[in-house]
Amino acid sequence: MSFTNSSKKKIALIDCNSFYVSCERLFNPKIKNVPVVVLSNNDGCVISRSTEAKNIGIKMGEPYFKVKELVKRNNVQIYSSNYALYGDLSRRVMKVLKGFSDKIEIYSIDEAFIDLSHIKDEKVEGYGKKIRERVLKWTGIPTSVGISHTKTLSKVANHIAKKNKAGVIFLKDNIDQTLKRFSVSDIWGVGRQLSKLYIKNGIDNAYKLKSISNSWVKKSTNVLGAKTVMELRGVPCINLETEETKRKSCCVSRSFGKKVESLDKLTESITTHCLNAAEKIRIDKQTTRAITVFIRTSPFDKNRKYYSNSITIELPVATDNSLELVKKSIIGLKKIYKYGYFYQKTGIILSKLREASEKDLNLLAPILENKSDTLMKAIDFTNAKYGRNAISIAQAGINKDWKMRREHSSKIDTASFDSLPIINVYK
Repeated sequence: MSFTNSSKKKIALIDCNSFYVSCERLFNPKIKNVPVVVLSNNDGCVISRSTEAKNIGIKMGEPYFKVKELVKRNNVQIYSSNYALYGDLSRRVMKVLKGFSDKIEIYSIDEAFIDLSHIKDEKVEGYGKKIRERVLKWTGIPTSVGISHTKTLSKVANHIAKKNKAGVIFLKDNIDQTLKRFSVSDIWGVGRQLSKLYIKNGIDNAYKLKSISNSWVKKSTNVLGAKTVMELRGVPCINLETEETKRKSCCVSRSFGKKVESLDKLTESITTHCLNAAEKIRIDKQTTRAITVFIRTSPFDKNRKYYSNSITIELPVATDNSLELVKKSIIGLKKIYKYGYFYQKTGIILSKLREASEKDLNLLAPILENKSDTLMKAIDFTNAKYGRNAISIAQAGINKDWKMRREHSSKIDTASFDSLPIINVYK
């Protein structure tokens, strides 16, 4: 099938620039033009860097202790991850993008593909600029927009837009020249192992991969590898996943800021995780028929014995009731807990998820549902209005000294007025 230039698909990839850093800068303009880094859970590794931080040599994924001297020497601003803030701003960005096309695939917390095939070629680049301007104006988050005929080529365009600080790139002309300068290791879908295979066979850029024979691709790679090659040739093979599929399981887990030995502290953490997981499935209008509790010590601590265990509890009636799930999870925890170990991590997995509208054929189900629904709606409404954990339960604890290490937290919470920054206005 041959395409005329105007009938070809046009897919845009909108990617938020250094998203976590941009979120922190939004509420603290003082760090707008200085090097900024955001760290992973327990302040472990670098997971987001500003351009200034990249320029002084801080690498993505690098452990924080390795760059401490570099950070100190260059006065880099450090922030602990704040996923509640990032999640909220991500939802705002995606809501803006949905206003530009009803065909949208939310690819990750800071990326989305949208179909712009309804826009004429001569207006596409201007449309991309309009998208970028509106997202920045309405959310405060800067983005880069890459547009081309396939998802893989739009990824290439976005990479170039971000690298060249062009803002918007519509990759439609001289595509081969662009691909000749594009490293094979930077192609979407080409992981580390596949990249090594390609380079070993003399395929070091995107153009060479595009030009490789179909028989070699089928013999040497998998279906995804073959699709990538076709997409580089401008033939759409990877469709937009516009339907939001509901999760089949829900896991909430965290490593502790410091090791935990007592059952009481483990109970607090399991309760907190369970409350969060239950809230997540209620938002998705789902219920669960099974709950798994797991605990483990650090596998890297050579001075202490390693212990890891889990237990799965089947529920007689599918539920989203936080109190019921917490009760079952604590029973499970007591069965697998062993005294004398210093635990590093706990977690909860809710599985066998189903639509809340699917009713159990059980005589007790209607009675339990009626009691549960009203209470859970009241709790969710209050927490949404006054901030997460405005209403909690005693087992979740108060001090929670076992929580993640977040020594550099900005403490910004868009669900709480008390956490918003104060602006002093001088007349």
